[in-house]
Amino acid sequence: AADLPSPSRGPRPAMTSIGDLPEDVLVELLSLLPARELLRTCRLVCSQWRYVVDLNTLWKRKCQRDGFYRQSYDRSISDWKSFYMLCRMKKNLLKNPRAEENFQHWTLDANEGDKWKIEDLPGAHGSHMSDPRVHKYFVTSYGPCLKSQLITLDKEGYWNQLMDEIRPEITVKDWYAARFDCGCRYELTVRLLSRDWICLEEFHPEPVVIEQWSDAKWREISHTFQNYPAGVHYIWFQHGGQDTQYWAGWYGVRVTNSSITIGP
Repeated sequence: AADLPSPSRGPRPAMTSIGDLPEDVLVELLSLLPARELLRTCRLVCSQWRYVVDLNTLWKRKCQRDGFYRQSYDRSISDWKSFYMLCRMKKNLLKNPRAEENFQHWTLDANEGDKWKIEDLPGAHGSHMSDPRVHKYFVTSYGPCLKSQLITLDKEGYWNQLMDEIRPEITVKDWYAARFDCGCRYELTVRLLSRDWICLEEFHPEPVVIEQWSDAKWREISHTFQNYPAGVHYIWFQHGGQDTQYWAGWYGVRVTNSSITIGP
């Protein structure tokens, strides 16, 4: 039989460390980690990792992995890290917007007539909504009824530098409806406030008056704050109204499914 070659007895090559990986491979590996770990842990490992974690390409790759990327964004987005963080944090900042938790999280600023009440959709002489998640609404009476929420942005994860430098869009939406058999009035006020409670920008459209014998359909009102001043620390949201015929009971405007979202 032929002699088999003897195994090499020379020294084995040293194991390659993760620091020896090419930059594109390191980007691919680190993009698998949660953003919190990247920023709080990985970025502190060494200067090379700090450089890679700060790369736009890493955060663009994370956007691709998490479904936030569209090819049409390539020319418009210069800071993929902020874009990624805004996408991950995006949620409705208003709590209990659909009356599922009674009046929890709401401040009743005006509660006159027979006061605020919660009813089930579609309600008397009302109509259903297209959103299947909505089952209840808040309804006003013959006296002024207003309720509000105050959102503290840094408690929701939107730090001051992000709001001041990126100025992400702040989108407000609300839904309102009348009963078929009674007229009503609806109003909305949203203010962007500084830490010292100074109003930096406000959305306060003319109140909507719906006449008696309307179609009772739910209508959406929407507004997006853009290029607002620096220093926004709070968002104050208030809505409500009353009926216009002063009938005892709950014949005033109905509201539900309110939202405030901060987007890239």
